Amino acid sequence: MKVAELTGFLEGIAPGAYQESYDNAGLITGDPGMDVTGVLLSLDCTEAIVDEALASGCNVIVSHHPIIFKGLKKLNGKNYVERVVIKAIRSHVALFAIHTNLDSIHTGVNKRICDRLGLSGTRVLQPKQGLLRKLVTYCPHAQADHVRQALFRAGAGQIGDYSECSFNQDGFGTFKGAEQTNPFAGHAGQPHREPETRIETVYNAQDERKILLALLESHPYEEVAYDLFRLENAHPQVGSGMIGWLEPAVEPGEFLRLLQEKMETEVIRHTALLNRPIRKIAVCGGSGSFLLQEAIAAGADVFVTADFKYHEFFDADGKIMIADIGHYESEQFTSDLLGELLKGRFRELRVLKTTQRTNPVLYFRA
Repeated sequence: MKVAELTGFLEGIAPGAYQESYDNAGLITGDPGMDVTGVLLSLDCTEAIVDEALASGCNVIVSHHPIIFKGLKKLNGKNYVERVVIKAIRSHVALFAIHTNLDSIHTGVNKRICDRLGLSGTRVLQPKQGLLRKLVTYCPHAQADHVRQALFRAGAGQIGDYSECSFNQDGFGTFKGAEQTNPFAGHAGQPHREPETRIETVYNAQDERKILLALLESHPYEEVAYDLFRLENAHPQVGSGMIGWLEPAVEPGEFLRLLQEKMETEVIRHTALLNRPIRKIAVCGGSGSFLLQEAIAAGADVFVTADFKYHEFFDADGKIMIADIGHYESEQFTSDLLGELLKGRFRELRVLKTTQRTNPVLYFRA
């Protein structure tokens, strides 16, 4: 098995197009054509993680956080980022990161938090816009189903939990081919009127090339008429954070005890307890303060996330309880998620989870 097959599978689950603009997910170092001897999973990539990979016979590290966020102008080992990259290259260890793109999918990091808390009826808290496109094309009635099925196989027509979605309308098209043409219907050099079906279907922007190839290969015409539209519709299954219901509802203090147990965190920084039961929970793995107003607008009783600054806690304003469980703690189960995905697809692949706790934040108790 090659590195490219492994990374292609992961990018198929969480496409790079879903990552935030500041992020650097994907293959950071390594030869895509290299044979994979084993995969080590970790939240972070440090020198100790590279050493662990080498000791365990793994030549691929899949981490949630990318080791490189900003561009490197020099590689001389002056800081831990450069030392990790140098060691990985020298040791022929591929580094792959799957970060905010994994956060964004509805089966990703935030869903894992919801599952650990036992939430039901979950949905993406802030769906992303600009990820959807619409294709409109026209073809003879008799070939319409063949073209539709080719588009569906290429990934078009997926709306939420529904597949093979399209709109179809009958009409007629007109054309006149030049003398050198070989038209599917009519005759070269003569005007022709053909009964046609107008097919409309939506697709994910990253699948556009594949869908257009399917259209051109399946369509009977020499010259295929089609239109592409950018949609502003929010993608219901891609975005930031999640929200769901806790059944039965519990008192705020009891919820904090549940949260500490299920998320295995030593400390929870939180705002004042609400004078009402906790039913609706918003979550965001990692730094989620940017979603506070979204969580309030959605009617959440609690927002579980990390990295809130002092003054940002005031923004709860008695409308919601903020529960900051720590960055590492909120994402520590990401490696379990990745392990399940990889083992489910590549049963013969050696997949190990790091034995190290990479959290740089420690807690002192006298």
